Amino acid sequence: MTGPVPELEERATACARRLCAADRVLLASHIDADGLTSAAIAASALERAEIPFEAVFEKQLDGEAIAGIAAREYATVLFTDFGSGQLDVIGRHERAGEFTPIIADHHQPADEETEFHLNPLLFGINGASELSGAGASYVLARALADVAETTPGGDSELAADGGTGAETTDRHPRADNRDLAALAVVGAVGDMQASSGELHGANEAIVDDAVEAGVLETGTDLALYGKQTRPLPKLLEYATDVYVPGISNDANGALRFLDGLDLELKEDGEWRRWAELTAEEKQRLASALVQRAVSRGVPASKIDDLVGTSYVLDAEPVGSELRDASEFSTLLNATARYDRADVGLGVCLGDREDALERARTLLRTHRRNLSEGIDLVTSEGVTHEEHVQWFHAGDRIRETIVGIVAGMAVGSEGISREKPIVAFANKNEDEIKVSARANHGLVRRGLDLSAVLGEASREVGGDGGGHDVAAGATVPNGEEETFLERVDEIVGEQLGSER
Repeated sequence: MTGPVPELEERATACARRLCAADRVLLASHIDADGLTSAAIAASALERAEIPFEAVFEKQLDGEAIAGIAAREYATVLFTDFGSGQLDVIGRHERAGEFTPIIADHHQPADEETEFHLNPLLFGINGASELSGAGASYVLARALADVAETTPGGDSELAADGGTGAETTDRHPRADNRDLAALAVVGAVGDMQASSGELHGANEAIVDDAVEAGVLETGTDLALYGKQTRPLPKLLEYATDVYVPGISNDANGALRFLDGLDLELKEDGEWRRWAELTAEEKQRLASALVQRAVSRGVPASKIDDLVGTSYVLDAEPVGSELRDASEFSTLLNATARYDRADVGLGVCLGDREDALERARTLLRTHRRNLSEGIDLVTSEGVTHEEHVQWFHAGDRIRETIVGIVAGMAVGSEGISREKPIVAFANKNEDEIKVSARANHGLVRRGLDLSAVLGEASREVGGDGGGHDVAAGATVPNGEEETFLERVDEIVGEQLGSER
């Protein structure tokens, strides 16, 4: 990988050196798709470097979780896809001599410093749109391959070249961990970093690595979710990011549209899937869809969003959830968010039997829960404040998926795309989980949800953080109204609105 910022790779090398000096490592990671791919990349790299490790997952890295990690008595702890926002708490354990933290993350750092901290934000790279947690883990994995190769006998003495490693372009992709780039792409896509239909910034270099390693194919394709697994009518009916009247959210309309095309779109009486179509069939169907959108008055800017860059893991069979990066990430979200991180990690590490079958079962549950959650929000509606909109799901939506539901509900009737959406769900008897989502247009106007939720939650005795476009927090039960008032006020200040 040709890094966009040399300092980022230098920091990765320092982190890799410390890992190679460890007798064993505790790998701690988040539970979403980005967290699972981050953990899988790190786990593969540690195993290949012959560094013993154990993996644990946390829904939220709060003080209690960090204390539990410290209690495991590992001298070295590698945090992936979280840790930066909790540096103040981690730092107290580090100063107490309980463990040395190594952090590969992309979230907004707390006001604290530690030596082995690999975060794109420290080097001028946007962690919300240019490098995900999995991307940070990948940069570390590449460095670890080089450092391990130049570490005689696996100890901490490095070669005379300082451990940067020899030129790697002719090495086998597995030898220098380039084959792990596909997982980093899945993590970035799952972290919603594919803005305007494609990955940007440092993510582009990872895509290039994946293509060169032969583990990924890219191309221009219809930018609809479900191209591998959904029958064509469902593909079009459920594609609502670009709303096409008479097709989107309209089962009969989607069927009529397909029946009106001069194409053989069924096989043995069953609707085919997009991935099964020939290039010519795809072109004709896509052209007809664009023509329908134009005739129904869909704005040109929205029509452009019907086409984007596809990221295909070509080692996976056609029609598999694992072949498309977006569908792969959804499958992963259906595992750890239902307390089965081991299943998601197993799929990432190559288990195509028991783990994959279990993941597919969890995915069916996940889709049902998302559908029911969206129905709940759209039927009951949201409450509009001056600058934000919100709903409180209580126990009716699982707190691990309420943010996904909120993001998917935006754009439905009564739910504005022009305001951030804030979702509440019960975490336990004492705490409320908060998730917030926005769009990149609001971010360009000055919105930073990480700062909003972080400041507002701490003022009521909670904590939070994340990214400018998506963030989360935990607040004490009963403090939602006070918290929300402060959120609305801060969002107004960021967007330059007067109350």
